[in-house]
Amino acid sequence: MTRINRCLSIVLGFLLLASAAVGQTAPAEKTEKSDETAIPIPPETSSVTKHDWTAGGQTIHYTATAGNLLITDDKDKPNSSIFYVAYTPDASAPPPFQVVANQSSLIDKSDLVFIDAPMTGFSRLVGKGTVKEFAGVDEDVRAFEKFITRYITLNERWNSPKFLFGESYGTPRSAALVAALENDGIEFNGVTLLSSILNYNVRSPGYDTSAIAYLPSYTAIAYYYKKGKHTGTMAEAVEQAREFARGPYAEALAQGDRLPTAQFDAIAAKVADLTGLSAQYVKEAKLRISPSRFRKELLRDDDHTFGRYDARFQGWDEDSAGETPGYDPSSTGPEGAYVGAFHDYIQKELKYMSSETYFVRGPGVNEAWNLKHHPSSGGDEQTIPDTAMDLADAMRKNPKLHVFSANGYFDLATPFFATEYDLSHMMLPTALTGNITFGYYPSGHMVYLNTEAQKLMKTDLDRFYADATPK
Repeated sequence: MTRINRCLSIVLGFLLLASAAVGQTAPAEKTEKSDETAIPIPPETSSVTKHDWTAGGQTIHYTATAGNLLITDDKDKPNSSIFYVAYTPDASAPPPFQVVANQSSLIDKSDLVFIDAPMTGFSRLVGKGTVKEFAGVDEDVRAFEKFITRYITLNERWNSPKFLFGESYGTPRSAALVAALENDGIEFNGVTLLSSILNYNVRSPGYDTSAIAYLPSYTAIAYYYKKGKHTGTMAEAVEQAREFARGPYAEALAQGDRLPTAQFDAIAAKVADLTGLSAQYVKEAKLRISPSRFRKELLRDDDHTFGRYDARFQGWDEDSAGETPGYDPSSTGPEGAYVGAFHDYIQKELKYMSSETYFVRGPGVNEAWNLKHHPSSGGDEQTIPDTAMDLADAMRKNPKLHVFSANGYFDLATPFFATEYDLSHMMLPTALTGNITFGYYPSGHMVYLNTEAQKLMKTDLDRFYADATPK
């Protein structure tokens, strides 16, 4: 049977299906309570009744629910009980989005265990737990390390092949985590890194590494929008950008303000050809284009901006004269569908009901985050994490550990050229460099948002799992 879903209207006022004369009421008297006094928290209750509504020869059978729901404060503690009456007809219209079978799932290759990080999703502090114990690079890794150890113990999976799959911040987490687990005697077969940022140290402004790292991504995006001067395939254009970025472009930027005028003009012209920006704009930016400026400038004449996570998503700003985009359409675009579909799936399919709020972003976690990191190899404490070296440590200790790096061409949050650099500078012995493989897809940070790219990644992951699993 196909499940359908009716439109939901939230009414901020009087009831619609019943009317009554309402007299004036006196304003409520102000009351004060001492700090020691707390109003008791009532349970959430409801009364459900069946009714009919008839008009114009049409009869609607509907359910009326009168009840209360608790809402919470910033610390997720109940601070108010809100009364409501809901009228829900017994038939409904098609939903705006729905969960469908994922033809690119890895369930045919492996069990899949998805984990909400501490204080995100449905994960919560309990007992005397504090934010400080979990909000940090090493603190976070320690929590996942303990969870995984307990999970494989309770489910008797110590001797199973094991893989980690990290996306976005999950990539530095996975790199440090696989090393921590290795030191605990828990070996893994493989690690998949989707949209990676392993080394935060080189992201500081004032250095040219960032400008160099983004150039091939700018080229891919310009190719997608048919901007700039390109011949051949997008992969060929990107390779030209790689060669230029690590060669003439890097050499020119290294000269700083002493770069001769003729060479400055020549480099600006080449950057313009690759990125689709005007040579004049490139010159005014001193050859260094920030991602936010690029997102605003490339489609300025078309009155559009595009996404940071995925440049295929376009948006409009309040005006076209700004320096940077006002928001990220690749974040606001898919978020509602994913959040809504997840809640529908977990309640109706998995039958999991919780009175807790599902935190898409952990409240207060980023503000309390401790960036200090102690490398697994025992080196000096890092004030800004570089977990690529943890991954290298794990690979040296476990030479059979395989790593697959999945990258979206249109991702300006974690540019693929920077990932290539990080994974190529881990001081690995030559015998282990072949354990790292790469995949590139016509999508953004969330590669799976492009169903065709999702299929390509599935093929690559099938091969990766086969290579990393003992025959």
